[in-house]
Amino acid sequence: MAKTLIAFFSRADENYFAGAMRYVKVGNTEVVAGIIKDLIDADSFKIEMKDPYSPVYMTCIDEAKKDKQSGARPELACYLDSIEAYDTIILGYPNYWGTFPMAVATFLERYDFTGKTILPLCTNEGSGMGTSESDIKKCAKGATVKRGLAITGSKAAGSKDAVKKWLEANGLL
Repeated sequence: MAKTLIAFFSRADENYFAGAMRYVKVGNTEVVAGIIKDLIDADSFKIEMKDPYSPVYMTCIDEAKKDKQSGARPELACYLDSIEAYDTIILGYPNYWGTFPMAVATFLERYDFTGKTILPLCTNEGSGMGTSESDIKKCAKGATVKRGLAITGSKAAGSKDAVKKWLEANGLL
């Protein structure tokens, strides 16, 4: 039986929502991951940095920009033992500087994705998927990377219909 993993990076604290800053207890990507978990039978894994970015939004984006520019691979708080049991990985992340946060690269480069299918899910406030789909292909050698779903972060809680349609199109519903 095919198994699915929802692996996601999400950030709570101060976030940008349609032109304004707002504090949230649960990050947008985690909200969408929860919707997916309610719709399909899947395991989930939250990609968390051992030393997280600042809770202050402007400081966080500066830190993320420096990590991207330097090609950093931040250490994660924990790792999965293996992804061998999974056929499909739904990979969720916010758009940081046109792609995924570098902690996602740390995750992708740790495992063998040969023969796996990755479905990218990117939350953003208008920048879409950026280069994240092609960047995933570079980090997850051997994976089939399907067309991703971009969700406006400030509308994450109301994204069930779009998520459901995307999951159906990818044979998971």
